[in-house]
Amino acid sequence: MGIQISPSMLASDFANLAAEAERVSHADWLHIDVMDNHFVPNLTLGLPVVEALGKATSTPMDCHLMIEDPDRWAPGYVEAGAQSVTFHVEAATAPVRLARELRAKGARAGMGLRPATPIEPYEDLLPELDMLLVMTVEPGFGGQAFLDMCLPKIRRTRQLIAKHGLDLWLQVDGGISPDTVERCADAGADVFVAGSAVYKADDANLMIDDLRAKAQAASPSC
Repeated sequence: MGIQISPSMLASDFANLAAEAERVSHADWLHIDVMDNHFVPNLTLGLPVVEALGKATSTPMDCHLMIEDPDRWAPGYVEAGAQSVTFHVEAATAPVRLARELRAKGARAGMGLRPATPIEPYEDLLPELDMLLVMTVEPGFGGQAFLDMCLPKIRRTRQLIAKHGLDLWLQVDGGISPDTVERCADAGADVFVAGSAVYKADDANLMIDDLRAKAQAASPSC
């Protein structure tokens, strides 16, 4: 699988989403943050916009649901065209059932953890997932500073994945930049969400290539 870069469209120009998706053509995924102003104190976009964007881009969409009641809403994002859907375990009522439903609909099932949520209580859930997201900022807003306190959790998560011999992607999201991507890769992350670093760069694709190269150089598995 190798290193993957997923630009966060939260940092893009919402008035020109199709063009902004084209501007990051070197990306492996488009990371789409869905916020409901309940689970997090921000409101972004939802199902109709995801469906419209899916018709305008060939890059696969990774929807990160920072919403209440993902058990109800998450499957709809697969139907809207998302190839990967991540729900937060803090909000899910039945995470195993939800992950299985997402997989049954043909999407990759991801589970997200806030910075203060430990991974260890969810070790038994890992085989039900295709991706585990470790938030490296508090979810809700882009442009935040990376939380170094999350690095040990990334490392512990990678150890648990190896312990069970799983083909499970380990994603990090929040404050990812040329200054932090290497530390995350060294700790075991292999999917990197970067918003401001990519969309505020003079050349977004050049930044994606730079982040990928730095992560590959630092990753123990590359």
